[in-house]
Amino acid sequence: MRTRPWSGTTLSSTLRRRGAAVSLGLLAAGGLVLSSGVAGAAPQPTVTQVQQKLKQLNTRAQELDQQYDQAQQALSSASQRLAVVNEETARYLSRFDSMRVQVAQIAATAYERGSITSPEVLLTSGDPQQILNQSSILLELSSNNSAEMTAFLSAARQLAGAQQAARRTKDARAALTAKLSSQKKALRKTIAQQESLLAQLTPAQRATTGPGSSGGQTVGDYKGPTSTQGEKAVEFAYDQLGCPYVFGGTGPCHDGFDCSGLTQAAWAFAGVSIERTSFEQWDSLPHVSTSALEPGDILVFDGEGHVGIYIGGGELIDAPHSGADVEKVALSGWYTENLDGAVRP
Repeated sequence: MRTRPWSGTTLSSTLRRRGAAVSLGLLAAGGLVLSSGVAGAAPQPTVTQVQQKLKQLNTRAQELDQQYDQAQQALSSASQRLAVVNEETARYLSRFDSMRVQVAQIAATAYERGSITSPEVLLTSGDPQQILNQSSILLELSSNNSAEMTAFLSAARQLAGAQQAARRTKDARAALTAKLSSQKKALRKTIAQQESLLAQLTPAQRATTGPGSSGGQTVGDYKGPTSTQGEKAVEFAYDQLGCPYVFGGTGPCHDGFDCSGLTQAAWAFAGVSIERTSFEQWDSLPHVSTSALEPGDILVFDGEGHVGIYIGGGELIDAPHSGADVEKVALSGWYTENLDGAVRP
């Protein structure tokens, strides 16, 4: 799962990536930072109250983040569909215009001979729907030019249909764009609420509240074998150390990665196509025991909201959160406390 990086905004390193979720397990280890305040100031919330509120916000952030991913994929599909429809429209328009010239010549000749009384629509209109609405004129010409008239009406129907499909696709794409904007604002608000709560914690408490909070290595060379697909995925992950975390990022390095974007790209490098989001990877891939991990396995954390690539030796490579870089970290602390399981493509 991925924390969303907003334009001009760098989220706190304590935020959970993608869902901006926060590990709650260690919050009770110490007290909140309590300011002395002034007489009559509202009492500070208890650790339990902060835990409960963060849990609610984390759940909301996960839901918004997953919805955002789904809307992004739908928008991508709509954009691809629009490109196909536009190509069809251009092709049908070319055919329609070519045949319209031919039919207009037939209509002009028929008019000169007195066979029809109103050829203007055939001579001037480039609107296929208008042509279809005036198909009675074509019927007057069809006795001697049946093949041409049938083909022209067919071309008009194809073009009209393609134009209608293009309009519907454009409208759907605009609606998805608006939906993404609304979801982004809602997620930004949720993250701001989380940051406000995190500000009440001591530095020691905040150091254990999310992935990457303990600090890891952002440089390193892979010197292991590459005989299996999992090892090839690990090789790729090593090459991305130091690349920036970017919400929605699937690489290459200069474009950045989010957590599931990194795992997807690593396995694509190994020749295996997997789903895009952490939730989908957990749901679609075979589960394996965490007591029998192999290099390249995808570790899943925090309610399926976060993923990283196991590299062996009790370590993983992770794109942790906004404002951080891809790093190699130990499978300990937050990672062991929030480990859901592992999957193997």
